[in-house]
Amino acid sequence: MNTKPDTEDKPYICEVCDSNFTSKQKLITHMRTHTGEKPYFCELCGSSFASNTTLVSHMQTHTEKKPYSCEVCGSSFSRKHYVAIHMRTHTGEKPYSCEVCGCSFISKQYLAIHMRTHTGEKPYSCKICGLSFTMKHSLDFHMRTHTGQKPYSCEVCGSSFTSKQYVAIHMRTHTGEKPYSCEVCGSSFTSKQYLAIHMRTHTGEKPYSCEICGFSFTMKHSLVFHMRTHTEEKPYSCKVCCSTFISKQHLVNHMQKHTEEKPYSCEVCGCSFTSKQYVAVHMRTHTGEKPYSCDVCGVSFTKKHGLVVHMRIHTGQKPYSCEICGSSFTQKQHMLRHFQSHTGKKPYSCEVCGSSFTSKHSLVIHMRTHTGEKPYSCEVCGSSFTCKHSLVSHMRTHTGEKPYSCEVCGSSFTSKHSLVIHMRTHTGKKPYSCEVCGSSFTSKHSLFIHMRTHTGEKPYSCEVCGSTFTQKPHLTFHMKTHTGGKTYSCEVCGSSFASKQYLSIHIRKHTRT
Repeated sequence: MNTKPDTEDKPYICEVCDSNFTSKQKLITHMRTHTGEKPYFCELCGSSFASNTTLVSHMQTHTEKKPYSCEVCGSSFSRKHYVAIHMRTHTGEKPYSCEVCGCSFISKQYLAIHMRTHTGEKPYSCKICGLSFTMKHSLDFHMRTHTGQKPYSCEVCGSSFTSKQYVAIHMRTHTGEKPYSCEVCGSSFTSKQYLAIHMRTHTGEKPYSCEICGFSFTMKHSLVFHMRTHTEEKPYSCKVCCSTFISKQHLVNHMQKHTEEKPYSCEVCGCSFTSKQYVAVHMRTHTGEKPYSCDVCGVSFTKKHGLVVHMRIHTGQKPYSCEICGSSFTQKQHMLRHFQSHTGKKPYSCEVCGSSFTSKHSLVIHMRTHTGEKPYSCEVCGSSFTCKHSLVSHMRTHTGEKPYSCEVCGSSFTSKHSLVIHMRTHTGKKPYSCEVCGSSFTSKHSLFIHMRTHTGEKPYSCEVCGSTFTQKPHLTFHMKTHTGGKTYSCEVCGSSFASKQYLSIHIRKHTRT
């Protein structure tokens, strides 16, 4: 051990870190932080300490003796030194500053712990799962996730928590106190941590990234859940139906399906939900709020999940594949629905007409053909549709967008479904057959219209003369005989025709000559 001249205030220097001390005994005690030696043991709990003074302070945690009190707020402490540090929370004094980022702290110990965020040092490791922590206190909390110990309880509702701090934060849900406010939007929160997480919605900061797919998250907790989508780990199981879930909250929400409990209601329309979060998302259908926007095309969504799925349209990612035919899909739900096309299973039946469907969603849309409900309206022309997908395809008739192209002839279409049907004109495939006459068709819709030639059904009537037709386009064409409209003109001779088909027949006369 080296010493400085006697004139110095702290003549004893540590050879490892160069810290200075006023006495040799303090230097000896300090050296134990490097060697890990802790010669003083607590006979009650077995904890070990580097100095006798620290052991004496620790013993007061067993006796609950805290002889030193704060004159401002009345908080009690086991050591006089702790009172001095605590007083800085009232005075705002933070004498210890980080040389890397400038953050200030009320004690040297807090600064030392903070420095580990820069060095990456995590000296406290869990022997069960291997996770490491910057503070022993954090390790102690973490161990309770393995032991299930929750020693701190709420006196109001009986909920248990792993730390006293969590109880204090929880109590604010009963008192309604939200002492931490956002300076940007004014939102209030029960804890400083929740405010810090909220601020990331304004700054756009997402410090937790997935090493597999690159997605970033505002909370570490969200990243942990996300990782389970890659590992397929679902540690939470339903004791009723054995379904498994990636989070405890998902399990809690699921259990309400068995109990049919929906304790959260919408104040606007009265709809009930299994969780408060679902109510918040539902409220956006009333407010029109769509906080999640696509950076590529600008389309907005009410839920983050909707944006994640939408982005796959741009990236071309289809992570869910059919094991039978190899078809891939952007959503697991679509893959499962497709899988039923192989099994032929259609578990959802219409009580009105008996039609069966592979999904409940398809049945809900189908029921609108009976009720006449068309909840999706075009803001341009006022046309209404039974499903959102049909409205999206329709809007392309106004924008002129045709994103689906045929690789054979180059024709473009407003919907993928139209492209699939068109491709059959090249392959000659006609998968829909008439059970009466055996005629085959490229689409189910064409077969549906054809069946009217057998049933005699003509649901489209002319309001002028009463003539009836099997198809709406036929009625539209017929109406021109009353109005005299001839919108299709021959570029060769100028003759006009009521339909594109008649114009095509006329053109052949010119090509023959």
